[in-house]
Amino acid sequence: MAALACMQGVGPLTARVGTRPVLRTSLVVMPVLLALIGLMGGIVELVVVVTALGAVHGTTDAAMNTQAVTVERRLGRPILNGCHAAWSVSAVVASLATTILERAGVSFATHLAAAAAVLMAGGLLLGRLLVETDTRGRAPMSPLAPRRRRRHGGWSRQVVALGLTGTALMVCEGAALGWSAIFLHDSRGASLGLAATAVTAYTGAQAVGRVIGDRLALRYGAPALFRAGGLVAACGLAMALLSPNPVTAVGGFTVAGAGASVLIPLAYSAVGQAKADSQEAATLISRFTTFTYAGTLFGPAAIGWAAEFAGLTWTLAALIPVLCAVALLSRLPGRPQH
Repeated sequence: MAALACMQGVGPLTARVGTRPVLRTSLVVMPVLLALIGLMGGIVELVVVVTALGAVHGTTDAAMNTQAVTVERRLGRPILNGCHAAWSVSAVVASLATTILERAGVSFATHLAAAAAVLMAGGLLLGRLLVETDTRGRAPMSPLAPRRRRRHGGWSRQVVALGLTGTALMVCEGAALGWSAIFLHDSRGASLGLAATAVTAYTGAQAVGRVIGDRLALRYGAPALFRAGGLVAACGLAMALLSPNPVTAVGGFTVAGAGASVLIPLAYSAVGQAKADSQEAATLISRFTTFTYAGTLFGPAAIGWAAEFAGLTWTLAALIPVLCAVALLSRLPGRPQH
């Protein structure tokens, strides 16, 4: 919730000062807050630190996507999938590192302190490589643009439509990451070890899809790739739910991860193209990030609530037409000509 709240101010802030100073600050503050979590002895102190970490994390998320969209526009070619691939790879690396450190008997506080030190060093290094994304030196906008922005506050019809698309996609992704293993264990009788591979397979396929996603977008165009990715994800989920064999079901979640891999990056890129000037784009991206976080936050819980009444299989099956609708009805702009 702290992340969602802070995102509302990130767009205007980055539009005014640029994403570089925001990220250079947040990439230093975030590791400090992470290390403090392991040192907190009371509930109140822990809640305060976790809330602050959530706020800084939300700020970083919105600002770094604005930075990526700006770089993509300057280069004139897709890069968003590659940027999001780094997130997928880092999730796998962090999971493996946590497992190794736990088996080695490293304490939780030491683990967080070590991670914070690595992140601090990386943040200081990367801060020097970030580009300026403010609007200094650009041609002035039309007199009507500021009034439009004040009236809508970045909540244009196009952004709301793309935002709802992002929410739906994150609900589906949260279902795969949070409920696929439970589905395999409870509904298909898979062992705990085999059931857990569904999450790894989904994430791994997602990472691979994002690594090649930019080349596919450049070759086939974002709208065509988005439609194909959504339909492949729907087919993969259907395969996982219809197969009585747990191994085949894991394969289905793998296909779903590959198809879904390109959807969120392409949606971010589309939001960045919604307005030509970076000042407006910064606000729109922060609004879109609000929608995606809402899907991440409330999606898995909503799946659980629905499963209490309809069963987990039918609840997950209801996401198949959602993916199909998103794939076929979403309107992504094509790549602008340079």
